[in-house]
Amino acid sequence: MAKFGFIGMGNMGYAILKGLLKQYAPEELLFTDVNEERMKKVSQETGVLYALSNAECANQVKYLVLAVKPQYYNIVLKNIQHVVTPKHIVISIAPGITIDSLKDKLGKDKRIVRAMPNTPALLGEGMTGVSYEDELYTNAEKAVLNGFFRSFGKMEKVEERLMDAVGSLSGCSPAYIYMLIEAMADGGVKYGLPRQKAYDMAAQTVLGSAKMVLETGMHPGELKDMVCSPGGTTIEGVSALEESGFRSAIIKAIDASYEKTMKMKNA
Repeated sequence: MAKFGFIGMGNMGYAILKGLLKQYAPEELLFTDVNEERMKKVSQETGVLYALSNAECANQVKYLVLAVKPQYYNIVLKNIQHVVTPKHIVISIAPGITIDSLKDKLGKDKRIVRAMPNTPALLGEGMTGVSYEDELYTNAEKAVLNGFFRSFGKMEKVEERLMDAVGSLSGCSPAYIYMLIEAMADGGVKYGLPRQKAYDMAAQTVLGSAKMVLETGMHPGELKDMVCSPGGTTIEGVSALEESGFRSAIIKAIDASYEKTMKMKNA
């Protein structure tokens, strides 16, 4: 019997699978997908076996990861509702789908972990918000869950009521950072830097700046002030960003993604 099973092997499922392979042997993992060619390809690359159906996959594992898009959840849940038992731990990574809504389909006695990872998980640098009811899990199971999520990045346990905020912040924000990097590079190209060098310099600057926040523990505003010499070039740029509503635009982007999540939940 395998330990972890995946229903769905898209980008996120594959990223998590690759992370787990750093800690677990291929025979401890199992997956399935609607695309048979995709299953064969992933199995050849990783050595992980695949199941021919969602029910078969669920029946052979303890930790079951639902790694399909939200619109396919109803189909998947019908496939596994008579297979999943209270001994299983079902991990959902779809935005907007609550623990209670999954229990409505699978049974009130089922154990559900709700998580929201992001795409940097593909490189082992993901950020995942995680929510579950503590009292339903043993300490050993909690340790396995912590190791699971940390195999592809960092994790923060949050109350479920905050999971939609997690999705709007860490789930969506990589897109905004890519836009920032592209815009920074365009600025460098405007003044003569070769395109690829500009991308490399912009991306490394964002990476280094993020590590400064994470590793120094200093407030981002304090780190910003350290770069801004009185009457210097950086504070001039900061002033231009403030005039253009830079911070307000980022907050509005997160507002928009949160509002869209609410509409999807209530549809």
